[in-house]
Amino acid sequence: MDYVDRVTARQRARRRRRHPACSRPTLPVAAPPRTSAITSRVSAAVAPSVCGVRSIARPRPRTRDGNRVGGSMALSSRRARAWACAVLLAGAAAPAAGQTLTLESAIAQTLASNPDLRVYAPRLAVARERAAGAALHPPLTLEAETQDAFGTGRASGFDSAETTFALSQVIELGSKRALRAAAGVAGTAVVAAERAAAELDVLAEVTRRFIHVAADQEHLALTMRATALAEDNVAAASARVAVARAPEVELRRARVTRMRAAVEQEHAEHELLSSRRKLAAMWGDSEPRFERVDADLYALPSTEGYEALLARLGSNPELLQFASEERLRDAELRVAEAHARTDITWRAGLRLLHETNDEALVFGVTLPLHAARRARSEIAAARAERERTAAEREAHRVRAEAQLFELFQELGHAVVEANALRATVLPEMEASLEATRSAFERGRYSYLEWMDVQRELVEVQRALIDASANAHLYRTEIERLTGEALEAAETRP
Repeated sequence: MDYVDRVTARQRARRRRRHPACSRPTLPVAAPPRTSAITSRVSAAVAPSVCGVRSIARPRPRTRDGNRVGGSMALSSRRARAWACAVLLAGAAAPAAGQTLTLESAIAQTLASNPDLRVYAPRLAVARERAAGAALHPPLTLEAETQDAFGTGRASGFDSAETTFALSQVIELGSKRALRAAAGVAGTAVVAAERAAAELDVLAEVTRRFIHVAADQEHLALTMRATALAEDNVAAASARVAVARAPEVELRRARVTRMRAAVEQEHAEHELLSSRRKLAAMWGDSEPRFERVDADLYALPSTEGYEALLARLGSNPELLQFASEERLRDAELRVAEAHARTDITWRAGLRLLHETNDEALVFGVTLPLHAARRARSEIAAARAERERTAAEREAHRVRAEAQLFELFQELGHAVVEANALRATVLPEMEASLEATRSAFERGRYSYLEWMDVQRELVEVQRALIDASANAHLYRTEIERLTGEALEAAETRP
C-alpha cells in the first residue's frame, strides 16, 4: 500500500468515527473512464446528499395544503414568539444524538436557552421596579424635636424644655408624580425594545449558522463524490498503464488528484464539525447533539420589489428602539419642565411645654424660591438629549436604507447566479463531460483535458452551493433589517 492509499484509508476511518451518516459515498466505486458511470458520478450534484441535505434536482415533498415539508429559511418574529410559547409548554427538548435538526427546533432552543437573551429578564424586572417606585407619592415624614433642654440657668434641666412631634409632606405641583410614572413606563419600554432587537439579532444569527451547516453538508457531500471519482480515475489509470495504453505519468497524476481530493474532503469535514458546534453554541450546548440539519438549500427565496421592502423598514428593530428612546426623552423633558413649578411642604404637629404642662399645635409651610431658575439647566439638558436621540435615529435610518438596497441587489444577484448555474451552466458542463469522456476513450483527448473537465464541473457544483447559501443568507439579513419575514414562496432554478 503506497502513501496515498494509507492516507485515504485514514481519511475513511476518521470519517466513519466523525460522521456515521456519511461513512460511505452514495455512489458505487467501479467503472473505468470508458463507462458511463463516471459521468453520472461527476454530475452527482443532482444526487441525494450523503449527509441528509436534500438534493438539487429532487423537489421537497409537499403536504396536502401545498406547503413544503421540512425547514424553511424564513425568519418571522411572530413565529418566534409562537415557538417561544411552545418551548415553555414542551420544555424545549433538544434532539437526541444522531437526530436531524430543523430550523424551527434550532430557533426554539435558542429562544429558550440563549445566554445573550438571559440578561434581559432581570433588566426588565429592574426597570419595572423603578417605574413602580417613581409612581409613589412623596413620603410622609415624622419629626421629633426637643428645645431649651440641658442648658444653663433655668434651662439646665429638662423642666423648661419644649418637645415637638410633627408630620410633614411635600405637595408636588405640576403633575410631577404622573410625569415620573410616565417616564418610568417609557424606560421599561426601552428595555423591552432592546430585548426585541436582541432577540431578532439572535434569531438571525442562528438562522445564518443553520444555513452554514446546510452548506457545509453539501460541500462535504461534493468532496466525497470528488474523492470517489478520483479513486475511480486511479483504478482506470492503473488498468490503462497495465496494458500499455497510457504512460506511467498518467497514473501519478491520478494519484496526486486523489490525494488533493482527500485533503479537500478532510477540510470539508473539519468545516462541518466547526459549523455544527457553532450552531449548538447558540443555545448553550458545548457539543452538538444532532448529526445533520434538515434544509432544502436549493429552494431559493423569492424576491420582492425594493419599494415594498423599503416600506417595511419602519419595522426595523433598531428604529423601533430609537422610537422608544425618543418617547423616554420626551417624558424626561416633561419631568424637567415640571420641576420649574415650586413644590410646597406642609408641617403640622403637637408641642409639649414641660414647664407649664401645656400643649400647643404647630403649623408650618415651606416654599422654595427660584425653582424655575434652577430647572433651566435641567430642561436644556433634557432637550439636548432629545435632539441627540432624534439625530441618531435619522442617521441609523439612512444607513439602514443603504444597507437594505445593497442586500436587495445581492439577493437578486445570488438568485440569478444560482438559477443560471443550475439551468444552463451545469447541463452544459455535464454535456461537455460526456463529450470529453467519449473523446478520451477514443484517444482524441489527453488525460489532462479529461481531468480539467471534471475539475470544472466540480467547481460549478461548488459555485451553485455557495450561490444558493448566499441567497438564503441575504434573505435572512433583509428579514433582520426589516423586522418582518419575506414571502414564503420558494423558487427553484
